[in-house]
Amino acid sequence: MMWVDYTVDQAGENFTVRGDWPGEVMGLMKDGTKKENYLYKPGDVFVVNKHGWLIKTNELAVFMAKYEESKKNKNGSSNSD
Repeated sequence: MMWVDYTVDQAGENFTVRGDWPGEVMGLMKDGTKKENYLYKPGDVFVVNKHGWLIKTNELAVFMAKYEESKKNKNGSSNSD
């Protein structure tokens, strides 16, 4: 499927894709009923590969663990102690 004519709004490291109406890319019609297709929906997790593709994954727990570890490392602590 090819999605065209959408806007990407970026704020720092975060971004959102905007359609012609709120919720369009998350599977909602203008009247609020559900569409068959969507780009993403709340709770989805993606990994960006080396070619720039966002690959949907169900491994949220793995990402949360990596995130927590990166926070520890930024604060100067390490697991190698």
